[in-house]
Amino acid sequence: MLSVILPSYNEEKMILIAAERLAAILEDAGIDYELLFVDDGSKDATWKMIEQAAEGNSHIVGIHFSRNFGKESAMFAGLEKARGDCCAVIDCDLQHPPEKLVEMYRLWEQGYEVIEGIKEDRGEESGFHRFAANSFYGLISKATGMDMSSSSDFKLLDRKVVDTLNAMPERNVFFRALSYWVGYRQASVSYKVQERTAGESKWSTRSLIKYALTNISSFSSAPLHIVTVLGFIMLAVAVVLGVTALVQKISGVALGGFTTVILLLLFSSSLIMICLGIIGYYIARIYDEIKGRPRYIISKTCGESESKA
Repeated sequence: MLSVILPSYNEEKMILIAAERLAAILEDAGIDYELLFVDDGSKDATWKMIEQAAEGNSHIVGIHFSRNFGKESAMFAGLEKARGDCCAVIDCDLQHPPEKLVEMYRLWEQGYEVIEGIKEDRGEESGFHRFAANSFYGLISKATGMDMSSSSDFKLLDRKVVDTLNAMPERNVFFRALSYWVGYRQASVSYKVQERTAGESKWSTRSLIKYALTNISSFSSAPLHIVTVLGFIMLAVAVVLGVTALVQKISGVALGGFTTVILLLLFSSSLIMICLGIIGYYIARIYDEIKGRPRYIISKTCGESESKA
């Protein structure tokens, strides 16, 4: 059985559309399935639409969070509740083409254990948002040591891969990178980002920046190494200025004034504050981990009894 996980946040207009379209595609392909809609604390009628969809299709399961915990938590909640022999993650807005699920499933039947959707393009978006997205993927590719430029959350995973991910105890998770990092036999399927049928994108440049900071820090220690690099840069600058000052002093051409001192102090204090900020951010991540709070809280579910039957 294929479990399809659909993280949903304020997607009231897309729930019934997504449920109907996915069900038709999978049934036509003869694939046994379940659809897990995870309502990530939506403020609109998303949950009511999920309940309505579950009433009309016994293959649909709904999970409702007590509040908004983020897309990563929603995906892992779906992975933990999924009962299929393989699990796929797809956006509820269907910008990930659902027809590709059949192609992914056939690759899984051939023995592949991680099938990733690779973007051929990014669809319609503003120039600034495209620049921000490319900058993010460039940074995270360097930080993780993996090419994430065309990567997405659109993946199909074998049950053993899902069990491996579910066994990881960390709180702050980055699904896109972790599903690549675990290894196993991998394949890819290319796709073009589709336009939304209804609703609006929940991703802004601000949320993308927050997403970047959270996931880079949760998966890589690369920013901490920046502190060391900046320290060596500051040391080199200090040595050059120190030698220059000594030469001028010895030769008797040293000039009075505080410009150099002021610039040096501003430069060094700025680097110190940047370094403290980076270290502080990682300390905050450590603090979140050691508290051991759950990734999410499920307030209610629907469709589980029909699905289990």
